[in-house]
Amino acid sequence: MATEKWDSPVKVGFEDADARTVSGPFDALKCLADFWPNSRGLRYIKARSTCRAALDGRKSVEEARAEFLAAAEEAKLKLH
Repeated sequence: MATEKWDSPVKVGFEDADARTVSGPFDALKCLADFWPNSRGLRYIKARSTCRAALDGRKSVEEARAEFLAAAEEAKLKLH
């Protein structure tokens, strides 16, 4: 469900855009699609998949948050 939120939002800094506050799997999917750098590795793919699963109720929103954080670290993005 698009209204699911994480316990603690994540602020991600991007080179070509302002920092974005990501509050849940729906926001994370939008961020992964619209702002992610070209370096898209295994963690990016897993984060995308887990966020979709969280929206469908097959994974928890906190699992999606953990995978999103791993993808941000893989892409060497600044986390606040």
